[in-house]
Amino acid sequence: MSSWRFVGRSLPRTEDRRLLTGLGRYTADLAAADACRLVVLRSPHAAARIRGYDIAAASRMPGVRLVLTPDDPEVARLGSFTSKIRRTAPDGSPNFVPPYRSLSTRACFVGDAVAAVVADTLAQAKDAAEAIGIDWELLPSVTDLRDAVQPDAPTVWAEAPGNICFAQDVGDRAAVLAALDAVPHRVTLTYPISRVIAAPMETRAALARWDAAEESYTLIAPLQNPHYIREEYADRVLGIPGHRLRVISPDVGGAFGLKESPFPEFGLALLAARRTGREVLWIADRSEAFLGDHHARDMQATVTLGLDADGIIQALLYECDSNLGAYLSWNGTHVPVNNLGGLSGVYRCRRVHARVRGVFTHTQPTSPYRGAGRPEATYAIERALDVAAGQLGLDPAELRRRNLIAPNQMPWNTGFVFTYDSGEFERNMDDALGLAAVATLPARRTEAKARGRLLGFGIANAIEIANGPITGCLTESADITFDATGAATVTLGVHSQGQGHVTTFAQIAADMLALTPEAIRIRFGDTEQIEHGTGTFGSRSVVAAGAALSRAAEAIVARGKRIAAQRLECAEADIEFGPEGFAVAGTDARLSMRDVARLAYTLPPQRIGGLGLSEKAIVAPDAATFPNGCHACEVEVDPETGAWRITRYVVVDDVGRVINPKLVKGQIQGGVAQGVGQIIGEAIRFDAASGQLLTGSFMDYAMPRALDLPFIACRSNEVLTAHNPLGAKGAGEAGTVGALACVINALVDALRPLGVTHVDMPATPERIWRAIEGSSVQ
Repeated sequence: MSSWRFVGRSLPRTEDRRLLTGLGRYTADLAAADACRLVVLRSPHAAARIRGYDIAAASRMPGVRLVLTPDDPEVARLGSFTSKIRRTAPDGSPNFVPPYRSLSTRACFVGDAVAAVVADTLAQAKDAAEAIGIDWELLPSVTDLRDAVQPDAPTVWAEAPGNICFAQDVGDRAAVLAALDAVPHRVTLTYPISRVIAAPMETRAALARWDAAEESYTLIAPLQNPHYIREEYADRVLGIPGHRLRVISPDVGGAFGLKESPFPEFGLALLAARRTGREVLWIADRSEAFLGDHHARDMQATVTLGLDADGIIQALLYECDSNLGAYLSWNGTHVPVNNLGGLSGVYRCRRVHARVRGVFTHTQPTSPYRGAGRPEATYAIERALDVAAGQLGLDPAELRRRNLIAPNQMPWNTGFVFTYDSGEFERNMDDALGLAAVATLPARRTEAKARGRLLGFGIANAIEIANGPITGCLTESADITFDATGAATVTLGVHSQGQGHVTTFAQIAADMLALTPEAIRIRFGDTEQIEHGTGTFGSRSVVAAGAALSRAAEAIVARGKRIAAQRLECAEADIEFGPEGFAVAGTDARLSMRDVARLAYTLPPQRIGGLGLSEKAIVAPDAATFPNGCHACEVEVDPETGAWRITRYVVVDDVGRVINPKLVKGQIQGGVAQGVGQIIGEAIRFDAASGQLLTGSFMDYAMPRALDLPFIACRSNEVLTAHNPLGAKGAGEAGTVGALACVINALVDALRPLGVTHVDMPATPERIWRAIEGSSVQ
């Protein structure tokens, strides 16, 4: 589009009225009043062999319709879940993929699904589940990543010696080691990336239906990618043709990566619906979610950065162990490796090497969580730069400035993984420093010191890949259909979990089709409404679906010109299309898009190429995009207690073309909050002896509260990409990618006068107090 009427405007979210007034349609809202309830019995042991079941008492209890165990023949026939990406084991063979089934024949973590009950009511199902007898043979367990790689660690799977699932090298290790040996300055930092849980507002759920006449299933669940779930369950779990399974994802109350994976409860609910002939509903309560959901992050890493005498980066070495859990989630092997390109940062350093090992433990599988490896990569380079700045006696911003890639150097091949097509990285940093009022920072430090507080300031430059391939080509679909009244419906293969997609795509479609956003209906989340879709994750929705929508809209306009030419009695080449619709060039003869759509059903079909007006497009991305930006954070620390708070936070982000500025700000602010939460206190912990989850509720798992965050100021630096028709780069994960490093950098800056050079996450007051007490400067 040469000009935009609606794209770029902060139009109000049209979906909010119903969501805020109780009119949302979530999975639980769609169940019939007499739907049976499914309850999953979960292992109380981290590692145990099941020698036998006694289900007699449970089967006789009131209201019980079905008791399922792995011994049930139909349960046994349910296929194992797919591990999307295969990597290489240390011996060079393909990595071992454990059997990950709907019910486990042995327990591999506390919370592993080992049996299930279907009853008329939830209370009846819970009572019956407690009555199931299991003969357990307890086995040694290991939950800590560092312990799992020790020579004497308990083995999770005999097929993975040393608990190593895969080992992968990326980059030229020899060149990096040689460069590090030659540099005058090198810094090394070892740190953990704590394990977290997504904890969306709406927990996971499943509603299953069986149509005996059609011999088909319907699964209703909050999902990010309904089409993939259909493929996984039809092809590999149930073993049926895809047309016999319809997957519907209604409103989704948050996802963050958690809701893109297959889970045991879906297959159990579908099987139970067919066996009972009733609707079957499963909803995780919050305690069950902590036990049954996939977790995320959980890494132990060492980064070494080498610089010359002028502070120019010469090489970076990254070594990381990543906790995969007991089983491999759909994208479990993706997260530790596929976004390693972020290690290069926005800097001119072409010597980078990463060595990553995936490690099995007796814990919940890990899967993507907002950022999915991007925050971890940014954390490595941005923390190393801050440590280097301290050793060199340079201002952290100045050290970064010396190494930034300039706009006139684009496209920039990092020599590692990524090739950046566009970006103004120094402008991002300058704008962020200005927005953070860094010029008056010394005065604020003095004022804080007078109150007995230490003030710290930190920055982090972030860059990430969006719409990049996981395996193969991540295509996306869009369908534009006009009915006989001229009303337009756009159906997309992506889905929404709260991002405001209804508003966003209505703005895009309105500009492309010469309509208003209110005149367009946006649909997604149903495999019977559009046959293909890849889904929403990895900041890809606007980039991928926007490209598909653009292609379909171009075809609609081309067809519309033919229809308009017939009605206006002119040559098709004389028809122009613009914001007002179709017009004969040089005249005031015109037709609106709605007029043309109506005519598509009434004009002779042989003259207009058939009846009706609809077009569908399935497109592959031209190339990945690279959202980027700069975060700046200010904190105050009480050195007597270790208590601290964030007093200022700013973000300048380049997400390419901004479709709706207010929605983008919301995405950035939400992402920052999730990153900050991981630094403040979010951490999944296990008892080392028993493998029991110690942080199984919000009493123990410290989610960020409103008081933990100041206002997060956001500004856009809109640098368009040429890799898609919209020029968009993606915004969904950008806030999280820079937040982890930025906040820790600010904390360490505050503590540096006391001799503290690093604080691990989560940076609890106790941990900070201990760091102060243990420092060499008192």
